[in-house]
Amino acid sequence: MEQKKVDKPKKVRTKRSLSTKLTPYAYTMPAIILFLVFTVYPMINMIRLSFYEWNGLTEEKFVGLQNYNYLFNLQVDFKIALQNTLVYTVSVVFFLLLFALIFAVWLQKDSKINAMVQRLMFFPHLCSMLAISTVFSWLMDEEGLFNAVLSFFDLPGLRWLNDSTTAMMSIVIIAVWKGMGYHALILLSSLKSIPTEIYEAAALDNTPPVRKFFRITIPLLSPQLFFMLINITLSSFKVFESIRVLTKGGPGKSTIVLVYYIYEYAQSNLKYGVAAAAGVVLLIFLAILTVIYFRLINRRVHYQ
Repeated sequence: MEQKKVDKPKKVRTKRSLSTKLTPYAYTMPAIILFLVFTVYPMINMIRLSFYEWNGLTEEKFVGLQNYNYLFNLQVDFKIALQNTLVYTVSVVFFLLLFALIFAVWLQKDSKINAMVQRLMFFPHLCSMLAISTVFSWLMDEEGLFNAVLSFFDLPGLRWLNDSTTAMMSIVIIAVWKGMGYHALILLSSLKSIPTEIYEAAALDNTPPVRKFFRITIPLLSPQLFFMLINITLSSFKVFESIRVLTKGGPGKSTIVLVYYIYEYAQSNLKYGVAAAAGVVLLIFLAILTVIYFRLINRRVHYQ
């Protein structure tokens, strides 16, 4: 009888430990299933489809690397789209990080005006890019508000979205305006978490403000800047809504990017194999950039 009394708590303890181990998996299983169904499976199917010729109606025909050969050797638009994507990404990353850092430093002091500006700056992040692009299509019209302001100062108006020299710049402006408030608030919260003792010690050593900014502030903000660098890069490579609404890749292919190129070949030309091959190229580029970021830039990140 004593032996049975000792064994019962062990069985209960075993059941509890097993349920404790399985509980986290049970909570995360819905997210894992959604990730597998809507991310992993489409990615694998895209890689498989890139080796086939298919228009959505007929049977799939295996063509090997013919789609990739078509992209890199026979398709000029693909090279233009790749170049435009790189130009857009570099521009958005540079200006978004720059202006987010400037506004974060400017809003660091606690005041009613700064608190109001913080709320107003975050508002564009809450709006969809589709709605923002629709509004900017009116603002950047040749008879829109932007040219009205330029004419008020006796400056010539610009064909913001209808000129190949200014169309990409206009798309970059919209992306920077939308994301600036969100990223500025991330840096602002990090600035306020920096211990004041560090700046007090630098003040005692008579450290110049510029040197204090680059030797203290930037290193302590490096984890957040590194996160923003990866996040902005990935989102910039996937730009689509603003291109679709404002320029449709024009004028003269000046704003066609990889994602819009994939959309055009899948939607208009019904060449799903070519579109899948372009998607694989985009996936490889993002993977290479991510590895480069973690290999080179991550070493310079100062984690407290």
